[in-house]
Amino acid sequence: MEHPTGHPRRWQILGVMVFSLLAVVLDNTILNVALKVISDPDAGLGASQSQLEWAINSYTLVFAGLLFTFGVLGDRFGRKRMLQIGMVLFGLASLASAYAQDPGQLIAARAAMGLGGAAVMPATLAIISNVFAPRERAKAIGVWAGGVGLAVAIGPIAGGLLLEHFWWGSVFLVNVPIVIVSSILIALIVPDSRNPDKAQLDPLGVLLSIIGLVGVVYGIIKIGELGTVADPQVWAPALGGIAVLVAFVLHERRTAHPAFDVRYFTVPRFSTAVASVGLVFFAMMGVMFFLAFYLQLVRGYSPLAAGALMLPFAAAQLIFSPLSAGMVRRFGGKIVATVSMLLVAASLSAYLLVGVDSPILVFEVIAFVQGAAMANIGSPATEAVMSSLPREKAGVGSAMTNTIRQVGGALGVALLGSVLSATYRENVAGTLTVLPEGVRHAAGESITATLGVAESLGARGAALIGPAKEAFVDGMHVTALCSAAIALVGAAVVARWLPGKEKPVPPVARPEKPEPAVV
Repeated sequence: MEHPTGHPRRWQILGVMVFSLLAVVLDNTILNVALKVISDPDAGLGASQSQLEWAINSYTLVFAGLLFTFGVLGDRFGRKRMLQIGMVLFGLASLASAYAQDPGQLIAARAAMGLGGAAVMPATLAIISNVFAPRERAKAIGVWAGGVGLAVAIGPIAGGLLLEHFWWGSVFLVNVPIVIVSSILIALIVPDSRNPDKAQLDPLGVLLSIIGLVGVVYGIIKIGELGTVADPQVWAPALGGIAVLVAFVLHERRTAHPAFDVRYFTVPRFSTAVASVGLVFFAMMGVMFFLAFYLQLVRGYSPLAAGALMLPFAAAQLIFSPLSAGMVRRFGGKIVATVSMLLVAASLSAYLLVGVDSPILVFEVIAFVQGAAMANIGSPATEAVMSSLPREKAGVGSAMTNTIRQVGGALGVALLGSVLSATYRENVAGTLTVLPEGVRHAAGESITATLGVAESLGARGAALIGPAKEAFVDGMHVTALCSAAIALVGAAVVARWLPGKEKPVPPVARPEKPEPAVV
């Protein structure tokens, strides 16, 4: 049943959607805090660096590869049903992760968590788009985005608190009560919605999307692992994935019932909004990647303190995301998105002011500006995508936005992380000549490795610490400038192609009834 003014319980439903998403988003950031403990053979699982990376990447691979598929399935079989299935899968996989007995079990359980997360994420946004009328939808999506930003920031804090009092598995076990409460609320409050045209199911298109996305994301992950694009392990799956995605586009253009009508990409509002999401997350995630290392290894903060230092980013998200809809109504999407992209570029460039001993207040101000700028891009872009599609395609629209976000973020971490690593290795190489040749290469791979060797050498290794921190900060500056350049590309894209302020449509006058003829 359609509600012209929105569902009567729409704000309660929005609260349930944000709470349901909390576990999925929280888990993506909370795990980073626990990696060091999981690598400990006594307190954790004794996972190697490669195994730790795959504990993260197995989730990303499944999550990004299946987002689009679950968006299609939700539109076809019901978004509430898909959300409930995803929450149960996520809860059970979290339980399995918490009690994993070895790194292999943890990697498999994390992949299962990605499966559940891929079902949850598009369903939440699709349900919001269906229960809110267009005039309130942008504000609701702003609240949803603010909740996402808050969860991203409180993840490290929550992880630090849990690890201070419990074992490493608690960072996964905390998801279970959230899942239980969410499942009850979903059953009681959330209405179901789906695409009324049940004939629109495209198995071949769905299969091609899975194969193509998994291939591209796998190639991106291998870039981060190997630090090069020349290795066949990188370009073979990536090019294969791109070829399959091209086949997907060709198939979608020809089939009578496409999983996603690719002609929407010819609509400037849709394609520009999707591109801006991908570009901003490419730029931002590459920077967020090095911030945890900077705060903990260079500045010496504990995981809990490092997480607390990200609160200005969360506060800005929480403040500005709900306000972004009003900004767009007043100034237009083009101006708001362009100015926000420029602010992102400026904040990224401002990391040049952050050094080994710079006042931490400088970092806090930059984090707040970053959060504010992101809030005024993510919410309007997401709303632009959702409003460009018919309501029955809300699940696919949500999945498309989140898929681009995941792929852009993964590419940012892989490529900009490689820039950081290469710059660090080059800068620190001269300092490591005092080490035996056998350990020199391994010690120069990362700041973690260098500081580990310095610690093992005791007083003799103290001379390595200062140069290692300086080399890392230099690499951080280069990476930040690369990220800022990507953000400037995003600003140019939205300034050129995103539609401006919508002009109010004048009311159509009713035709007057003709006067009766005088006989």
